[in-house]
Amino acid sequence: MDSRTARIRAKLAKIPYQPQRSHSAGAERHAFRLGPRIGSARVDAFEAEHHIALPWAYRKFLVELGVGAGPFHGLLPLEECRLYTMDRQPPDGAPRGFHHALHPDAAQGDLFLHIIEMGCTDLCLIGVTGPLTGRVLTGNADGFWPPNVSSAPDFLSWYERWLDHMREGKDDRALGLTSPATVATAPWGPRARGR
Repeated sequence: MDSRTARIRAKLAKIPYQPQRSHSAGAERHAFRLGPRIGSARVDAFEAEHHIALPWAYRKFLVELGVGAGPFHGLLPLEECRLYTMDRQPPDGAPRGFHHALHPDAAQGDLFLHIIEMGCTDLCLIGVTGPLTGRVLTGNADGFWPPNVSSAPDFLSWYERWLDHMREGKDDRALGLTSPATVATAPWGPRARGR
């Protein structure tokens, strides 16, 4: 276990569960506790099945810490994570949405893994291919609001930022997990590559 995962484990242990702290029913489900760690062989099998390599910091978290406690409804078990692609920029300039990678209307482009349930059609994803690999972003599948890319360089930094916010008594709505945000516009996505 490297120093960041050890530090995250220690910080998480110091954050007591408080009902309604995050204004999310998910907090009541995970109660700010991590579930079992995911073995390397299981992660390898997931990567082989989906023909991807998980970003190293996210993989390290799964293998060394597990799933469960996380923003909104918490970290999804690996078997519930789904691949998405970002939609092309609509001609009218409306925000981009996302489609399951296997959906017939999905744009051919970079892949994003749905890792945290936010509710309704809101998504918290991590880039697994392309220039946003390893970066966490939030968006809405239907394009009701634009995708935002976290300024955190990797998943471990992003998760630790969430813990620091929780320790300070902030809730999910005030987290600013993507702040300062980078709105996902060109050069990211299929439009930038001429698709």
